[in-house]
Amino acid sequence: MRIVLQRGTRASVTVDMAVTGAIETGFLALVGVGQDDNERDVDYLIEKTFGLRVFVDEAGKMNKALADIDGDVLAVSQFTLYGDCRKGRRPSFVAAMEPQRANTLFERYVSGLRAKGLRVPTGVFGANMDVELLNDGPVTLLLCSKKSF
Repeated sequence: MRIVLQRGTRASVTVDMAVTGAIETGFLALVGVGQDDNERDVDYLIEKTFGLRVFVDEAGKMNKALADIDGDVLAVSQFTLYGDCRKGRRPSFVAAMEPQRANTLFERYVSGLRAKGLRVPTGVFGANMDVELLNDGPVTLLLCSKKSF
């Protein structure tokens, strides 16, 4: 499982000109699910997202986690994180999990963060979405449940 995690002061996702999710301070999480991902991968990334200390403390150091700042997570499904561009000019997405199973694992990620007390609005799985972000820092991190990205 792969996540592009971006720290932001606001983010939103729009589908068919209607906002389906928006946050103020927190993370925009672009979430991709791969063929060989399972519940353990999801649970690992729930803990990583929840506990990651990348928000600034009073001394200006990245030392606070989401719970410390009352932050939110805008979660957006993103199968293109498994695009392989090494050959030719069109990416191959064969490493991405098929949509129905991927949605189940994506929903597990969302519900796992919600169970920790976070507000987690989402986009619409499989839809064409417009995503906006005011990246804070900028801070953008790549999370992966496997040893290699």
